[in-house]
Amino acid sequence: MRFTVLISLALVACNGGNDKSAKKNKGKDATTDTDPSVTDDPTDLPTDTDTDADAEPTGPTTPEGSQVVRFIAMGDAGEGNNDQFQNATAMETVCAQRGCDFALYLGDNFYDSGVDDEYDSMWQTHFEQPYANLDFPFYAVLGNHDYGADGLGLEFWKSQHYMNYEALSDKWKFPGPYYFFEEEHVGFIALNTTEMFFGLGDMQQDWIDQLVVNKPGHLQWLIAFGHHPYISNGQHGNAGRYEGIPDLGLGMVNDIPRGAYIQDIFDESVCGNITIYISGHDHNRQFLEPACGTEFIVSGAGAKTTDFEHRINNPSFFEDDTIEGFLWGEVKDTQFTGAFYDMNGTLNYEQTFVVF
Repeated sequence: MRFTVLISLALVACNGGNDKSAKKNKGKDATTDTDPSVTDDPTDLPTDTDTDADAEPTGPTTPEGSQVVRFIAMGDAGEGNNDQFQNATAMETVCAQRGCDFALYLGDNFYDSGVDDEYDSMWQTHFEQPYANLDFPFYAVLGNHDYGADGLGLEFWKSQHYMNYEALSDKWKFPGPYYFFEEEHVGFIALNTTEMFFGLGDMQQDWIDQLVVNKPGHLQWLIAFGHHPYISNGQHGNAGRYEGIPDLGLGMVNDIPRGAYIQDIFDESVCGNITIYISGHDHNRQFLEPACGTEFIVSGAGAKTTDFEHRINNPSFFEDDTIEGFLWGEVKDTQFTGAFYDMNGTLNYEQTFVVF
């Protein structure tokens, strides 16, 4: 059984957010080159919070003997607009100050219908150019817009375009529609929630179950990331009731999917087995209270924002829908710190908890 203890909450600054509690680029060491291994085989298996975007970077430090993994998580960024570029600039500053080993890129990476092939010009305008100064890998998952049809997500053959591009980029990492990689003591599970959405997730669910059962002993954490949320106070809302409409369970022919297949897989295989699940889809930032034995974070404000709906009103520690931003995360031994920054480089919220 996993026990989570919240050890600190801190609200530093928030531009209109809802707070419910008062509270270059390599992360571990300048001389350490970390290149996480990637595999789809489950058997392979307090900080300086100076948030002035103009401050001189001080660089991160790692206590001797500690295992530390630092990353950015952000989704719905594929607009190629000024806000995406400004978010990237803020990420540069934060990563210089606090350290980043890699990014988790949470889907809807190319609006409105994904790329046409590995040579599409959007690879440059919507990915390479915005993040040109960030010298670390971006581990991507795909969202409904990446799968085409103006966001309906029906063009599953497009997965191959994203896989092919990995050979052409030093930054883009996408070895398959879903995959696993590990860094230090943390295993990262990249989920394909668009396949789940359409009831095509049976093999993926079996794969998740095997990962959990066969988790190597040196991995103290399992962190999953995908596009669609399990719970969210945004316009899409909770799986099984996306857009506030219940999925009647009548199947693809007679019922419009509302995430019931995602809900079932999470209920059966993610809840209580995965420590943290990070998603996008709703274009805002939410640090939700734990549910079903797992921590849930929404970080979908990579290039635009949409308002909250609060149809079910999931309890949250922090939420903001007023400005674009991203999550900075650190896993240090048994301690996780998650910090939400906005696109101006301002620290809006930070929380630390331990798991044992």
